[in-house]
Amino acid sequence: MGKLKSKEYERLLEPLEEELVAMARWAQASGARILVLFEGRDTAGKGGAIRAVSERLNPRQCRVVALSKPTEREMTQWYFQRYVAHLPAAGEIVLFDRSWYNRAGVEKVMGYATAGQVDQFLDEAPAFEKMLVHDGILLFKYWLTTDQAQQEERLAERLNDPLKRWKLSPVDLAARGKYAAYTEARDTMLKATHSKLSPWTLVNFNDQKRGRLTLIRDLLDRLPETHIDPEPLDFPPLNGAALTETYAVLKPIKDFTGK
Repeated sequence: MGKLKSKEYERLLEPLEEELVAMARWAQASGARILVLFEGRDTAGKGGAIRAVSERLNPRQCRVVALSKPTEREMTQWYFQRYVAHLPAAGEIVLFDRSWYNRAGVEKVMGYATAGQVDQFLDEAPAFEKMLVHDGILLFKYWLTTDQAQQEERLAERLNDPLKRWKLSPVDLAARGKYAAYTEARDTMLKATHSKLSPWTLVNFNDQKRGRLTLIRDLLDRLPETHIDPEPLDFPPLNGAALTETYAVLKPIKDFTGK
């Protein structure tokens, strides 16, 4: 199966975007709290998947959370504490670009957490998520999978593209040779934290476009019936002629060269 072409991807994405907008309308009307975790290796496609979910949604309702490394103060807190502040309230959708599972992945593999800290996390994470689900949060956990050859290709692309260079960090480069270690860490994490109450869903992201469509379709299918007709709005015609905007100080740019 070849990679999905952009035109076909856009055609298939459009009806899903309409369903995502309906999902947001339903969440707002019902007070549902939706929490989606996006996990995976570097370059797996988490950012693109999150944009595909959130692009058509109201940013005041749908928030993306991508936390930087913890501060010295945060490192002395309960591990889950800084994530709790970003959990959704009624009617909100929160998308985590990496989450508390950093501890079972990059922190373990790169030596940022001790073996004892990782073991404690794997023991506590199911209990933490059980509290979230029992309180009514709709929790979805996705792991985006990608082969090492695809990862290498994407890392090289980031290195050579000035518009993507910011995505490449020293940690990413240091992790290149630890593909097998990340696989082992992931499998250990899945075994400890996959449950009927809070399951993991693995999505093939070797073809990122196809992966996004698969993930969105799965997310929508696992929600309750979300169809709610939009509230009708009265849109009468304007009285009189439409006015033209005027300006004096700012003038149109003639062309991109500044001439």
